Order: sequence, then C-alpha cells, then structure tokens
Amino acid sequence: MPLSCRNKALHANAMNLMQTQKTVVVGISGGVDSAVTACLLQKEGYRVIGLNIKVLDSLEENPALHPSPLVISDHPDFQIPVFSLNLSRKFRSDVISYFHDDYLGGRTPNPCMVCNKKIKWFGLFEGAKLLKADFIATGHFASTAFSNGRHRLYQGVDPQKDQSYFLWMLSQSDLGKTLLPLGKLTKPEVRRLAHEFGVRAAEKKESQEICFVPHDDYCSYLSGAIPGLAERVEGGEIVDESGRILGKHRGYPFYTVGQRRGLGISSKEPLYVTALDTEHNRIHVGKKSALACRTLVASGLNWIGIEKLDSLIEASAKIRYRDPQSECTIEPLGSDMATVSFLAAKNAVATGQAAVFYRQNEVLGGGFISQVINESNK
Repeated sequence: MPLSCRNKALHANAMNLMQTQKTVVVGISGGVDSAVTACLLQKEGYRVIGLNIKVLDSLEENPALHPSPLVISDHPDFQIPVFSLNLSRKFRSDVISYFHDDYLGGRTPNPCMVCNKKIKWFGLFEGAKLLKADFIATGHFASTAFSNGRHRLYQGVDPQKDQSYFLWMLSQSDLGKTLLPLGKLTKPEVRRLAHEFGVRAAEKKESQEICFVPHDDYCSYLSGAIPGLAERVEGGEIVDESGRILGKHRGYPFYTVGQRRGLGISSKEPLYVTALDTEHNRIHVGKKSALACRTLVASGLNWIGIEKLDSLIEASAKIRYRDPQSECTIEPLGSDMATVSFLAAKNAVATGQAAVFYRQNEVLGGGFISQVINESNK
C-alpha cells in the first residue's frame, strides 16, 4: 500500500476510534481505590476524566467545574485530567442537616449512605452532563450487570471490602450509567495494580471516619454544631425496664441504641441503651436480651433486583454495614414500606439505619429502619 494511502487509512481508523470511544467521569477522592478505577478504565479504552467533589469548601452559589491540582498517577500512560466541583452547600443541606435531624429525632443516621446518592452520584452526573460523558464510575467494591430487563447490583468479591450496602438507594437510571470496575477485585489486588499504574496514593491508609466529624467524636461535634444543644438536653432521666430511675444523662442525642459504656450508672449486671425517648429526654436501659429483635418496619423503600414488592418474599438482610446477612421474610406494608421478619433474632437494631435486602450476592433493594419491634415488647 502506498504511504499516502496507508496514512489515510490510519487517520480514518483513528477518527473511527475517537467517534466510538466512550467517555467516563470517575469520582476521584484522593485515595487508592478511585485512582485505580480511573487507570483501569483508561487501560480498557475509555476516555477518562476525573472529578473531585468538594463538600467542605466555601458555600458558593453556583457550583461549576474547575481544573483540579490532583494528580492520579506518575506513569506517563495514565495522565488523566481532573476537575473539581464544589457541592458544599448541597452537602450541608442534604447530608449534614440530615445527620443533625436524625440524632435530634432519636435515630442513628448513616451519612455516608445518603452522601452516595445525593452528593456523589448527583455530582458525577452533573459533571457528566457538562463534560458530555457517557458514563460515571466510582471506586466502590461492588459490581453491576444487566439481565432480564433490569440493571442489577451485586456484592464485591472481597467480603471484607464489599460496599454494596451503601448503594441500595441507586435507581435503575443511576445503575444504567454507572461503572464499578473494582467489584471483581480484592483490596490486595487493587494495591498491586496501584503500584503497576504508578498511583501516588498506592499505600495511602484508608479513613473510616465521617468526613465532617473530627476524630469520629460525634458527641463533641453535635455539641459544637448545634448551639445550646448540650444545655438544652442535659439532666434527663435514665430508667430501667420497670420505670425505675437509675440516674441522669447528658442528653439523649449523645446515646445510641445498644450502647453499654459511658452511661454513668452502676448495676450488678451490664445494662444497655434499649430506647431513646425524645419527647421526655429519657434514656431507657435494660439487659442485653432486651435488645433482641425479630421484626422491624422499613420505609422509603428502593427496589433494584425486583420492580416492586407486591407479595411476601424470602431473602436475607443486613441491618448495618458490618452485620452478617440473616434470613428473613419481607412483606409489603403500604406503597413504600415493608415488614421484615428475621428467622433468628437480631441484636441492637436502630431506627435511622438501613435494612438492605439480598438474594445470595445480589442486592434486591433496601429502606430506612423506621420501627423496631423488640422481643420484650411483644
């Protein structure tokens, strides 16, 4: 083939590649997981753009994309551009306010779960619109697939890192445009790839703390964030199962169901917080057996693996992130509520947390725990 013809052919192939190459916006946190996600997708042939979502920055009125100084990799093959998007105002209204309201309502919030839906996925899709991208991606340890007319969500293969519990709020539309390449990898494999890709955060330690709560001390945080709270709620009663007053507490928002330490009362046997009475600023305590629960009500349901719940089904469920899956039945209770009954009693079930439903390794859906029916209350 003459040189000019060969050059034309190469140019035509390059143009075809540019036209068919899909663009993905990857959420970049500064950690190893998101960086490896970006490199993996670029290696697979995607045009990758990083997006760092700022949530603790200035409360600017009109968030816009700005070039970010974050560098994902020192490897010449993985020079990926990164932009930043300031969603600090939305984060304050949708996540921090929710965190405050749940504790003041006697519930136990899960801000990371809410942040995934209302901040991370929202921000990534906003960035995708501005950058005209086809997909978004994150470094969560979970995976997606499409079968039988539905986008499906599955647990990550690494049981110690699986993060599917935090993603139950995602919609079919969200999942249809989401890539989760780490779902089939273990954490050691991600670390190994990070070194191979020249990722700067290859050995960066992971943080398990809530980003806006210093030192993971939510009591000190609430006292400082809500003026006058400590003074307003201090001095309430601590009562046992018979209603006997055992002492005084420093305010119901500073306690959680299942808490044993820091109650400031003496007893012949260990006592646990069993309920929070927000109306009377009262803490109820009892024996560990009083925390046993076989039945709860979940509300605000979102279904992924099924279209809707129209009859009783058998599944398994988790009532907190590190909770093992337990067999249960789920029965519809109105349009977006369900009664969840466990075969074996669960311990220290807290309102405000999420009940996430599984069928083997597939996420069926989930909802917020709105009512707990303890064995002792039946």
